[in-house]
Amino acid sequence: MSTEQSGSHPDVGDYLAEFDDIPGTRVYTAARARKGYYLNQFAMSLMKEENRKRWKADERAYLAEWPMTEEQKQAVLARDYNRLLDLGGNIYFLAKVFSTDGLSFLQAVSTMTGMSVEQYQAMMNAGGRSPEGVRSIREKR
Repeated sequence: MSTEQSGSHPDVGDYLAEFDDIPGTRVYTAARARKGYYLNQFAMSLMKEENRKRWKADERAYLAEWPMTEEQKQAVLARDYNRLLDLGGNIYFLAKVFSTDGLSFLQAVSTMTGMSVEQYQAMMNAGGRSPEGVRSIREKR
């Protein structure tokens, strides 16, 4: 009998933990949203021209205005987008950072894969990564 049929509900923690088993994917959960709230607010602040100018003039000083963790600030300064996702960043908000740097979405995302822009673009044009053999982190162990 399924969980729905028996009237009981699956444990939300167990359900959300399954997202961490998807190789190369960071699912933006409520927990990640809470963790990255100020990081994402910082990124969204770059929508305003005056903030972009202040950011470009002194990145460290601008980050000091935000109650982010030091680890988040270091990842921003390093433009380590994968780490920023782990630390609660939302890729659509982080796009404001790489756009301010003059990068396209394609250029920025390719840095997250370890591929050149050309390699990444070719892979995506060919249909993306094959899901074969990369369905579960636990199963690979």
